[in-house]
Amino acid sequence: MRMNMWTKVLPLVMAGAAAMGAATTANAPTTLKDAYKGDFVVGAAMDAGQIAGTDQRGDAIIQAQFNSISPENVLKWVVVHPQAGKYDFDLSDKYVAFGMEHHMFIHAHTLIWHNQVPAWVFRDDKGNSLSRDALLARMREHIQTVVGRYKGKIQSWDVVNEALNEDGSIRQSPWEKMIGEDYIEKAFEYAHQADPQAELYYNDYNLENEAKRKGAIALIKKLKDEGVPVNGVGLQGHYNLTWPSTQQVDDTIEAFAALGMKVAITELDIDVLPAGGKQPTADVTVHIKENPALNPYVNGLPDAVQQELAKRYGDLFGVFLKDRDAVERVTFWGVTDADSWKNDFPVTGRTNYPLLFDRSGQPKPAFEAVLKAATGPAPGK
Repeated sequence: MRMNMWTKVLPLVMAGAAAMGAATTANAPTTLKDAYKGDFVVGAAMDAGQIAGTDQRGDAIIQAQFNSISPENVLKWVVVHPQAGKYDFDLSDKYVAFGMEHHMFIHAHTLIWHNQVPAWVFRDDKGNSLSRDALLARMREHIQTVVGRYKGKIQSWDVVNEALNEDGSIRQSPWEKMIGEDYIEKAFEYAHQADPQAELYYNDYNLENEAKRKGAIALIKKLKDEGVPVNGVGLQGHYNLTWPSTQQVDDTIEAFAALGMKVAITELDIDVLPAGGKQPTADVTVHIKENPALNPYVNGLPDAVQQELAKRYGDLFGVFLKDRDAVERVTFWGVTDADSWKNDFPVTGRTNYPLLFDRSGQPKPAFEAVLKAATGPAPGK
């Protein structure tokens, strides 16, 4: 059984975590989930190896440190519904079983997105583009099949992902072009019908930038005015060492809280490498060629940068704690530096260090900084 495999790995992880927490008092929490108990749940995104049980080290860290999980890919359309009339729930069933076994908050990512959707979704059996009504019917069938399967088991869903351009306008995705802007409204309605108790989120990146944030605020207001069952907003949190400022993060959380929205930090990581483009992006279609100048830490992260990363994480968690009345979840996008997508995005083949655990699964100074943020003076509101 998976638990038997963990018994060899878990003590090492816990020992490392305890060592990193030794700088605090003897009775201070040594796990992330305990440090923020009563404030918000702390999660990690699971990859296929962790879900299948083949990454014992990653599973041990997740079990020891986190009380919430998200799936990196296994509930995206291309994985769970690869062909017309054919669903593949093997890994998603295992994902949900893992969360239930370990009494975790289970989040699902994502129902409607313009990426990682098979081409057949938008075409009929003759290869012609679907009509609005036909695509809405296909969307409804997918959402109600997937959400319905996990009704009462998955507590929250990213219903619509990345529907906005950087200027705050609605992205002209295939969904928007073939259905219209109300595809967003319909997706939330279908998800609510499938599981009326689930929390339903709009999820996006760069909402800390004013133009895109204003667009998201306008979108949420419109949905609320129309009675659409949207419960929260996910801030992806793909940050770097200098962007966004803590004030931008605080302002963004408070802006959505003022609309009555729950807020989740859904895909947190911090890029420590030189920027590959003019502005930060989480657009997975962006690809930049390998460049040694953009990959300076192949042999390890210098201590000065390690400390800068630690301070950055500590400052961010200070904001999350200040806004704990609004923040429901904080989820890291990955478990260790080794399995982070930032090693290959947006520049191929880089060695990045964006998470709290290093390539050998040991806690970094950033881990200690996040624990200290929870045990320091209580932030004011």
